[in-house]
Amino acid sequence: MNYYDRALELKEETIRNRRYFHTHAEVGLDEPLSRAYVIDKLREYGLKPEVCGHGVTATLGQGGKVLLLRADMDALPMPEESGEPFACPTGTENHACGHDFHAAMLLTAAKMLKETESRLKGRVKFMFQPAEETFEGSRDMIAHGILTDPPVDAAFACHVTAGRLPLGLFMYNAKGAMMFSVDGFRITVHGRGSHGAYPQNAVDPINIGVHIHLALQELIARESDPNHACVLTVGRFTAGAAANIIPDTAVLEGTIRTNHPEARRLLVRRMKETAEATAAVFGGTADIEMISEVPPLICDPALTEAVVRYIKELPIPNLTPVPDTTASASEDFSVVAEQVPSVFMYLSAGYLDERGDYNAHNPKVRFNEDVCPMGAAILAHGAFRYLEEHS
Repeated sequence: MNYYDRALELKEETIRNRRYFHTHAEVGLDEPLSRAYVIDKLREYGLKPEVCGHGVTATLGQGGKVLLLRADMDALPMPEESGEPFACPTGTENHACGHDFHAAMLLTAAKMLKETESRLKGRVKFMFQPAEETFEGSRDMIAHGILTDPPVDAAFACHVTAGRLPLGLFMYNAKGAMMFSVDGFRITVHGRGSHGAYPQNAVDPINIGVHIHLALQELIARESDPNHACVLTVGRFTAGAAANIIPDTAVLEGTIRTNHPEARRLLVRRMKETAEATAAVFGGTADIEMISEVPPLICDPALTEAVVRYIKELPIPNLTPVPDTTASASEDFSVVAEQVPSVFMYLSAGYLDERGDYNAHNPKVRFNEDVCPMGAAILAHGAFRYLEEHS
């Protein structure tokens, strides 16, 4: 089967599936509408889906190697201002990252692979994952056996990207980190409150928090290896309820991102030590809670080059490889890639006119649905060829 030609035949069906997910956007781990829709569609296509943690899985083929194809399907907790007629009506959820495409393209890939199941030289396992945006979904499904029952030999995932980009670009990295780690932290500073007129009676947690914030910046300036890309951001600082009261506590929340495992270990350790020691200097204490712990996304070099070769076999117009792509954003597929050889691709889904003025995570972002047959074909053909070469 020419998977691209077949994907073109199924383009309108893929778009309908994408628009269902988009209109019925859900966030976090519990996504009952999306999960039920995936289960119904997989059954319609002749597969036998199963719930795996909060996600959905299914397997087809017989014997041999097992390749995992993964799609996330969660949205973001934000309003939508795209102007699309199928926009999510809730005002509180929005598929502004393109995960609706991922789920729809994987459904079409599953349909095409089921149609050619007798020719597969191994097995394909599908992973429809919730909660990528909160970095919970991969770990949830791994804890429920997605990589072990049956054991997975390799994994493949695609992510669409918006903006002023032409269709046909596929971006990858076979040499280093494709996406950064993300270690989210919450520092709760404990002091002693008092009337604002009598600061000598207080241990001011706001003052401590300010010094912690300043000290954390020095970790990047003076302790990080400049050969490694490192970003430390404190995006939330909350304390107090009145102008004339020194509160008991203050809370700082932030993220540490890096493209190198050693740099990650250093910064996480030193963030904790710095917060605790700085609080102690001013007579307070600090408790640190890790909100997320996601490693850098490092793809398997040999597998990545093989998948690039498979993609080039497809008759996709204007197909253009973009090697050595890296991004400081994060992706919890890296948790899968840490355990099995994996490859991750970005597919351009942008516009060259004003529709491409906004990027992902913007309430006005729009994605080009012409990417649907490309993504579905890349997933299906990549799986077929991987099994063929590794039988």
